[in-house]
Amino acid sequence: MANRGDTQLQSQLALDPTVEALKAIGEPSRLRIIAVLRHGECSVSDLCEILGQSQPRISRHLRLLVDAGVCTRHREGTFVFFGLKRRTTDDDQYAALTEGILRSLDSSDPQIAADRERLHDVRQRRAAAAHEHFASVADEWDRESAHHVPQLVVEHALTSALDRSLGTGHFGNIIDIGTGTGRMIELLADRSTRIVGLDTNPAMLRVARATLDSAGIHQAELRHTDLFAPPVEPEQFELVIVHQVLHYLDDPDRALHAISRLASPGGSVVIVDLMTHTNETLRTEHAHRRLGFDANQISNWCLSAGLDVIDHLIAREEPSNRLEVGIWIATKGHRT
Repeated sequence: MANRGDTQLQSQLALDPTVEALKAIGEPSRLRIIAVLRHGECSVSDLCEILGQSQPRISRHLRLLVDAGVCTRHREGTFVFFGLKRRTTDDDQYAALTEGILRSLDSSDPQIAADRERLHDVRQRRAAAAHEHFASVADEWDRESAHHVPQLVVEHALTSALDRSLGTGHFGNIIDIGTGTGRMIELLADRSTRIVGLDTNPAMLRVARATLDSAGIHQAELRHTDLFAPPVEPEQFELVIVHQVLHYLDDPDRALHAISRLASPGGSVVIVDLMTHTNETLRTEHAHRRLGFDANQISNWCLSAGLDVIDHLIAREEPSNRLEVGIWIATKGHRT
């Protein structure tokens, strides 16, 4: 009898938030908003343009959706972006409720279709602005990347290492630390359940957003944040990518402890970075704090952070005077 009473109480406790979620969604403008957000995150100004409504009105709708647990909110520089709350567990009933409502919505409805067209226009302008920014830094980017083996060589080595060490299937939840242009997300999105990109540079996040929009990847969660204060729960990711990040940090050892906390028990951390070198130009002209790393250094830091390196390879070209890039794959064997 006690167990049945507990079940009844749990059902009763779940009733009120369900009703609040239905109230929030059950209004024409708010239903239009979530129909737009199913295609990816948008700022308040994006939604004002798409729905043709004022900023105060859109903000009021969004506040209700966030308070009801239907939408998420995060700041990215001077912008605030909103997205649908994604289902991260099978029993996340409120996210599942939203998904069910959206599945039943007629996507050919004239209003829904018109909103989708305006979303496309907004993304086109967003991409143009982001590419204009990237063009302004492209020369410096190219000069820096010219020092090490080409990115395509690194990517081929990385995907081969992942397939060999972790298998060729689905990885589950993925987080990309220092996502930059979003290239790692683009490379691995089709092997993820949920994919998140973190970066400290809001301008680069705009580039990443435009890059992923162009690639048709709209469900990635991009976050402007510091590695040591990520806006995600610990131990939620089966795969953590740290691509060309550690050499910018004063304390990579401490960073790996923070990174390890993001990986689920039994999950994997992949580190891609320069091998030890003596090219001081990267320090003086490109803000590198470390001139690469040797294999033992990374392995020892991983061990300290509760990670066991199971594979290490070096991406190189022969003959070439370009710097070599190391790839380390480690698994999280215990909680840190």
